[in-house]
Amino acid sequence: MSAEAADREAATSSRPCTPPQTSWFEFLLEEALLETHLKKPCPDPPPVQLIVQFLEQASKPSVNEQNQVQPPPDNKRNRILKLLALKVAAHLKWDLDVLEKSLSVPVLNMLLNELLCISKVPPGTKHVDVDLSSLPPTTAMAILLYNRWAIRTIVQSSFPVKQVKPGPPQLSLKEQAADSILVLEAALKLNKDLYVHTIRTLDLLAMEPGMVNGETESSTAGLKISTEEMQCQVCYDLGAVYFQQGSTNASVYENAKEKFFRTKELISKIGSSSLHCTIDEKRLAGYCQACGVLTSSSNSTSQQSTPYSQIHCCMRCGNYQLVKIFLEDNLTLSLPVQFRQSVLRELLQKTQQGNDALDEICFRICTCNTVCDVMQGRAIGIQFNQLFLKPNKEKIDFLLEVCTRSINLEHASESLKRKMAAFLKNMCLSLEDLQLVFMISSHELFITLLKDDERKLLIDQMRKRSPRINLCTKPVTSFYDIPASASVNIGQLEHQLILSVDPWRIRQILIELHGMTSERQFWTISSKWEVPNVYGGVILGIKDNLTRDLVYILMAKGLHCSAIKDFVHAKQLFAACLELVTEFSPKLRQVMLNEMLLLDIYTHEAGAGVSGERPPSDLISRVRGYLEMRVPDIPLRQVVAEECVAFMLNWRENEYLTMQVPLLLVQTNPYVKLGQLLAATCKELPGPKESRRTAKDLWEVVVQICSVSNQHKRGNDGRVSLIKHRESTLGIMYRYEPLVLTTILSLFVKLHNVREDIVNDIAAEHISIWPSTIPNLQSVDFEAVAVTVKELVSYALTINSNNHFWLIIQADIYFATNQYSAALHYYLQAGAVCSDFFNKMVPPDVYTDQVIKRMIKCCSLLNCHTQVAILCQFLREIDYKTAFKALQEQNSHDAMDSYYDYIWDVTILEYLTYLHHKRGETDKRQIAIKAIGQTELNASNPEEVLQLAAQRRKKKFLQAMAKLYF
Repeated sequence: MSAEAADREAATSSRPCTPPQTSWFEFLLEEALLETHLKKPCPDPPPVQLIVQFLEQASKPSVNEQNQVQPPPDNKRNRILKLLALKVAAHLKWDLDVLEKSLSVPVLNMLLNELLCISKVPPGTKHVDVDLSSLPPTTAMAILLYNRWAIRTIVQSSFPVKQVKPGPPQLSLKEQAADSILVLEAALKLNKDLYVHTIRTLDLLAMEPGMVNGETESSTAGLKISTEEMQCQVCYDLGAVYFQQGSTNASVYENAKEKFFRTKELISKIGSSSLHCTIDEKRLAGYCQACGVLTSSSNSTSQQSTPYSQIHCCMRCGNYQLVKIFLEDNLTLSLPVQFRQSVLRELLQKTQQGNDALDEICFRICTCNTVCDVMQGRAIGIQFNQLFLKPNKEKIDFLLEVCTRSINLEHASESLKRKMAAFLKNMCLSLEDLQLVFMISSHELFITLLKDDERKLLIDQMRKRSPRINLCTKPVTSFYDIPASASVNIGQLEHQLILSVDPWRIRQILIELHGMTSERQFWTISSKWEVPNVYGGVILGIKDNLTRDLVYILMAKGLHCSAIKDFVHAKQLFAACLELVTEFSPKLRQVMLNEMLLLDIYTHEAGAGVSGERPPSDLISRVRGYLEMRVPDIPLRQVVAEECVAFMLNWRENEYLTMQVPLLLVQTNPYVKLGQLLAATCKELPGPKESRRTAKDLWEVVVQICSVSNQHKRGNDGRVSLIKHRESTLGIMYRYEPLVLTTILSLFVKLHNVREDIVNDIAAEHISIWPSTIPNLQSVDFEAVAVTVKELVSYALTINSNNHFWLIIQADIYFATNQYSAALHYYLQAGAVCSDFFNKMVPPDVYTDQVIKRMIKCCSLLNCHTQVAILCQFLREIDYKTAFKALQEQNSHDAMDSYYDYIWDVTILEYLTYLHHKRGETDKRQIAIKAIGQTELNASNPEEVLQLAAQRRKKKFLQAMAKLYF
C-alpha cells in the first residue's frame, strides 16, 4: 500500500461512522420506505434531491439493439419513479417557494406536468379554454399550481440584463404570460374550496384511478385549501407579474396595486400563520409602497400618505421640501437608512453637476441623517464631516434644532439620552470657535442631557483651551517659526496627533506634549505608524526625543497617505520632514529625496499617466539619477528601485535600459538587469529567430526566479504569487504598459505549458520565441507559476478588457480548470471585441481551430448539444462525426430546434430531417425542412452567395450565444 493510501485509510478510520445515504432505487424495492424517510428530522438525501433523482432516472433515454437512442419507455418502473417524485412534492405541500428554490426550471416543469397528468388533465389541453368550476377540486388545483409557477418563472427571468448591442424585439411579458394570467384571473371568481394531492391520494390514484371522482371523496379529496387561501396566493402572484409589466406600461401598476391590496385583505382574514398560504409580508409591504408611489391618483391625500410617496414626489417635481419629512422621520424611523443615504447621494450628485442652490439642502438632509445614525448607534458618515468643515452659527442652530426634534425626552430610554449627550459633547470638543461651543453648551437640550459634573468638567476644558492659530491663513516663513499653544489634556492631544495630517499642527502638538512630560515616546502611541526597518534604525538613533518623534511620525504619516493615494498630504508631510532632517542628517536627507521621488512617480501614474501623458523630463532624469546613484551607507528601500525600473519600462525608455544604463548597475542591481532584458525583448519583437538571444536570457532569469526555494513563503492556502512576492524581483512586471504585459504573459504561459502533466495548453502571443524545454523540471515551482499566470491575466484585463489575446488566455485558463461556462464567456468576448460584436468576421487568428474545438467541448460538457453541432461548422473542415453524435443526444439543455436557422451546412440539415423522421418528431422535422428550403442555401448558388449566407448565420448564432453567456 502506498503512503498516500495508508494516510487516507488512517484518516477514514479515525472519522466517526455516519450512516450511508439511502439510494434512490431502494424506494422502488420497499414501498413504505419513502414515508419513513420523509418523517426523519434531517433525511439524507433531502426531499428536493429525491425529486431530482426520481425524475432523472425516469427520463433517462434507452438504447435499442441497433445502438439508437430512444425516448424513455413508459413502463412500470418509470411510472413508479414519477409517482414517488409527486409524493415527495406532496410531502412538501406543493410549496412553490421551496420547490423553486431547489429545483431547476426543467425539473420543476416535468414535475408539474406529471401532476397535471395524474390529475386527469388531458395532454395538449389549453388551460385557458377549461372551465375551472366544472372540474374536480384536485384537477383545478393542479392547473392553478402549474399556471402560478408559469408566471412566477416569467417574473424571475424578466429582470433586465446587460445588452451589448440592440437585438431583435422580444415578446413582452404580457404576451408570454397571457394564457396563465387569464387562467388565474378566472380562478379568482371561483367560490369553492380546492384540494391538493397528498401521499395517500396519490397512492389511491395510482391503484384505482376511477376513485378520484367517486363516493370516497373524504379519503381521496386530498388536503383542503380554502377559497381565501387560494385567492391570496393567486392575487400575490398576479400582482408580481403585473408589477413587472408596469416597466413598459405604467397603467398596469394599477392592476398590481389592486392585487397586492386584496392580498393584504385576504391575509387579515385567514391569518399570517396559515399552513397553505405563505406570503412574504415584508416583500408584500414593499410592493404596496412601490405601487403607491408609481400610481397616480386624483386624491392628493392618498398620493402623499407615506414618506416614500412624499419624497418621490418632491424629487420628481424638483420641489426639494424634504427637510421636514426627514425631521419627522427622525422620530418615527420609518425610512430605512439605505433609502435616506440614497436620497442624499442623489442630491449631492446634483450639486456636483452645478446646482449650487442645493448645497444648503444637502447639509440639512445630511444633518438629519447623522442625528438619526447617532440615535441608532451607527458611525457618523464622512459626508457630515465634509459638510461641517466650516461650521457657523446657522449650521449650529440647525444642528441643535434637529437634535431637539429627534428625541422625545419624556419617553426616551436612558441609552438613547446617553447617545445624544455623547454626540453633543464630542461636537463641543471638535469645535475650535469657543462662541460656537458656548451655543451648544448653553442650549436647553445640552443642559438637560448632561449631568452637572459632566457639564462643568467639559466647560472647564473649553475655558482652558486658548484659540488655535489658523495655519492656513497665516504666512509661514520657516518650519520652526510656529509658536506652540498652551497645554491641554494629554489624551486629547494624543488623539489629535493621531488624526492630524498637517505637519505644522503635528509639530505644535508634539511640543506641547513634550512640555508636559519627558518620559513618553510619542512615536509609539499608534500601532498604525510604521516605517520600513531599513529606516527605523537611523531615525530611532536620533538623540533629541522631540526631533526623533517628529521625524518618525512625519515619515510614517507620509507613507500612509501615499499608500491610500492621498498624494497631496503625503507631499506636505515629506517636504516638512525633508526640511527638518536637512539641517542635521545628510543620510536622512537622501532618504527623504528618494521617498519624494517615489511619491512623484506614484502621483504621475495615478494622475496624468492614466490618460497616457508622458512624465516630465525632470522626473525621468531624477529616476535615472536614482538608478545610477552610488552614495555609500544610504538606507535603500527595495520598492524604490523596483518602481524606478517599472517606470522606465512603462514609458518605453527602452533605449536607456538597453544601451545607456551603466554595465556595473546591471551587474549589481537585479531589478535593472530584469528591466534591461524585458526592454530588449520587447524591442526585438517580433524579430527573426537569430535576434532572440535576449528572450532566452530573460527566460533563464525568470526560470531561476521560479525555482523552488525556501524564500517563497506561502500563504495559508499554500499558494504563492511570484508577482506579489517582492523578493522575487517580478513585482516590476505588475504594470500597465501593454507590450511589457504581453511579453511577460507570453513567457509565463509558455513556462506553464512546459509542465509535463499539462493536458490543455494555454495560447498566447509570441509564444514561439521562448525555449521549449527546461533542463530540470523538478526545480520549478509550477504551482506558483499557475497562480502567477492567473493574477497576471486578471490584472492585464483591468488595464484593457478589450485585448482579445488576453481574453483568449483567460478563457483557456478557465477551460483548463473545467470551468466551461466561464470559458465560453471569455471565448465569446474575445470574438466580440475584435468584430464589433460579431457584425464583422472574427479574425482567423482569434477563432483558430483550437479555440473552436474548445468551445465545442465546453458546449458538449454543458449538455448544449445543438450548439455543438452548429460550432462544428466553424472548423476549417466541418466535423460531421461530432455534429451527428451531438444531434443524436435528446437530453439537450439548449434551445434545440430554434437554433436550426443558424445551420448553413445542408448535410447537417439533411441529417436532422432524417433523425426527426426516424423519431416521429413531425414538428421538428418540418422546421429542419424549412431551413433546408431557404433559397440562399441552394447548392447551385455562386460561392459568394453561400459564403454570405454562412457569414450571416455565424453572426446571428454568435450574438445569440453572447447574450446567453455574457
